[in-house]
Amino acid sequence: MPHPVPTPENPAAVEDQFLALVEIVRLLRRECPWDREQTHESISHLLIEESYETLDAIAQGDDVEFKKELGDLLLHVLMHSVIAEQRGAFTLREVIEQVAAKLVRRHPHVFGTVEATQPEQVMQNWERLKMEEGRESILSGVPKHLPALLRAQRMQEKAAHVGFDWQTANDVWQKVEEELAEFKHALDTGSPSAHAEFGDLLFALVNAARHVGIIAETALQQANDKFQRRFTYIEQQARLRGQSLESFTLEQMDAWWNEAKHND
Repeated sequence: MPHPVPTPENPAAVEDQFLALVEIVRLLRRECPWDREQTHESISHLLIEESYETLDAIAQGDDVEFKKELGDLLLHVLMHSVIAEQRGAFTLREVIEQVAAKLVRRHPHVFGTVEATQPEQVMQNWERLKMEEGRESILSGVPKHLPALLRAQRMQEKAAHVGFDWQTANDVWQKVEEELAEFKHALDTGSPSAHAEFGDLLFALVNAARHVGIIAETALQQANDKFQRRFTYIEQQARLRGQSLESFTLEQMDAWWNEAKHND
């Protein structure tokens, strides 16, 4: 027998829509063989995938997809919360209560008497309050599994909020030039430190990007997309001529690359 679909008492009320969605997830956990078997670990990679799909929708300015992806993220929050309820770890109510309490606690300039008129003051208060909550380092909240460029930028931002930062853009570029020289020297001398020096150079470049308002991770992803778009054009030109890429010279492929670059 099919189960009745949980529906909101008042479809116009967000609260009722939310409760109906929660009941759908709980019903699926009871009745669907696939949903019933899932664990936090088995669907964790999907949460990451959905997060990146949400970022894609934002980058494309596609509100239709953005709305869909936000729904998928909400589904994962509910799924993990219901699984946690079923194993007696915590409840969805506790998840909501905790995040609401955190928002109030970390916005004393809104819900209390602390003065903060600039975004930088808000971030400084935020980091200070997190330390008061028991963190041993302001960097401990940066996940180690973030993409490397994004992790570097987040750590630099957090350090900057407490005053540990280069004073001028010129200082930053001097550091980039210093790290580039050290990397080149390691390569020229065959030093095993070349790997580490390259990492230092990347870290310095992320700092330089941050100081001019560029998100390094986003910039590199855009560069990746641009390379893929232009290289795909080269492949298309080869297919139009019925030959493999290997049969063309580098000069010919460069010419097609420049055509693709012109078309961007």
